[in-house]
Amino acid sequence: QALPDLRTILATDVQAAFDGDPSCKSPDEVIFCYPGLEAITVYRLAHELYRLGVPFIPRMMSEWAHRQTGIDIHPGARIGDHFFIDHGTGVVIGQTCEIGSYVKIYQGVTLGALSFPTDSSGNLIRDQKRHPTIEDRVVIYANATILGGRTVVGHDSVIGSSVWLTHSVEPRTTVTMEKPSLRIRSEAPDELLQANYQI
Repeated sequence: QALPDLRTILATDVQAAFDGDPSCKSPDEVIFCYPGLEAITVYRLAHELYRLGVPFIPRMMSEWAHRQTGIDIHPGARIGDHFFIDHGTGVVIGQTCEIGSYVKIYQGVTLGALSFPTDSSGNLIRDQKRHPTIEDRVVIYANATILGGRTVVGHDSVIGSSVWLTHSVEPRTTVTMEKPSLRIRSEAPDELLQANYQI
């Protein structure tokens, strides 16, 4: 019964990828070539089974997609429409993560847990929100890490590459690292430095 709605929402994911990637020539290219869409498709099917309480199979599906694409989305995560993972390798989205609509993330992004709470006996406390909430129209660039169940990234925000974020940010906020200081040293012979290499 859920399949028609899944098809509709997956069409929005295809459109988000087409709209968000200037190198893409058509929606068909997204469907046949983009690992992000493959991972999202498997996730959306697995999520429906997860909601129905089906044991093991949703996790088996998500781990299969993880092996195929390098993108790890737990079937318990909640993800809105028009979701686009660009490139995708190394993306991790945890079980209790909540992602709004029109969100775009790049390779290497982790939406994870800050810590694992334990009870008085030292056993892990399960079924608590451990992963962040990402509101609508957020862009998260490559290798950013956002952690914690209380962490909320407000709508229309931009999280820059390699940012490590463990607290909430207000809507329409840009978070970036300070510009690094690069040191470049060359020990190549002069004739190599002057060569014109082409690939």
